[in-house]
Amino acid sequence: MKREDIEKVYDQGKEAVVNLVEGLIKEFTDQIKYLTERIHKLEGQLGKNSHNSSKPPSSDGLNRRKRTKSQRKRTGKKSGGQKGHPGKTLEMTANPDHVVELKNNKCSCCGKSIKGVHKKGHEPRQVFEIPAPLVEVTEYRAEIIDCPHCGAENRASFPEGVTQKAQYGDYLRSIAVYFRNYQLIPLERNAEIFSDLFNVPLSEGTIVAASARCAEALHGFSDWVIQRIVESRVVNFDETGANIGGSLHWIHTASTPLLTAYFAHKRRGSEAINAFTILPEFHGKAVHDHLPVYFKYLCGHALCNCTFRRNLPPIPENTCHFQSRSKGINS
Repeated sequence: MKREDIEKVYDQGKEAVVNLVEGLIKEFTDQIKYLTERIHKLEGQLGKNSHNSSKPPSSDGLNRRKRTKSQRKRTGKKSGGQKGHPGKTLEMTANPDHVVELKNNKCSCCGKSIKGVHKKGHEPRQVFEIPAPLVEVTEYRAEIIDCPHCGAENRASFPEGVTQKAQYGDYLRSIAVYFRNYQLIPLERNAEIFSDLFNVPLSEGTIVAASARCAEALHGFSDWVIQRIVESRVVNFDETGANIGGSLHWIHTASTPLLTAYFAHKRRGSEAINAFTILPEFHGKAVHDHLPVYFKYLCGHALCNCTFRRNLPPIPENTCHFQSRSKGINS
């Protein structure tokens, strides 16, 4: 408003000036309220991460990761086992693998010999130990015989699976697969375990080949798991980022209390979900974290409690921050 406009209002009298000032106050108040709410909204978006929203951990970035806020309250109790807690104690077994008889040769009091004296009982103590691991090598010798009637050479057949001059057995390879794919031990450390504990020079390539062979053998089981999950009434769906071959992939999961199916894909959305095949054929209730793409599928939907727990903390945080700013503005 220019000076001449203000002077015109002044000339119109007291009521005109009051109306002008009240109008300006309302306009400024509305503008401040709008800007404050806008700042509050933007700050809330900037403050969101995987711990207080549905955003995936991969979106946090290295510089934005912060210590999570524990929801637990202090109890005042010391760490460790609590008084009155039943605990767990190693119990003796009724069938030990080895028994070592400890003899008395002379009396601990008078020093005279008691060798051969009838014993009245014994006090047992047991030690539970894992024997030193030892790799056993089995050599199969297939005999070769020339037929005395026709002269043909005959060789005995090796057992199924024995195809090389020297090879690892199925149980040894299964341990390597267990360490790698269930315990998630890196390949190099997995090979070190076999070298340190078993004195077996297991290469990383052998571990990878054993994992691939195991995966091939599990195809039928995987199909069975997927079909059982599709037929379930309630299934939990989720996805999380993972580094595979140096690039971001998404590990999609579908699980029930007894079964879980995993599927890796470069995408997080419907392309990956369709390739997983479960949700497009599922007609029960899908429990998930409110990722919008899930609602495209024609089944029941429910939000997991973890989603609410992540989304609730920002409400008091941002509300308190907003109120403190509002008080500063009003003052």
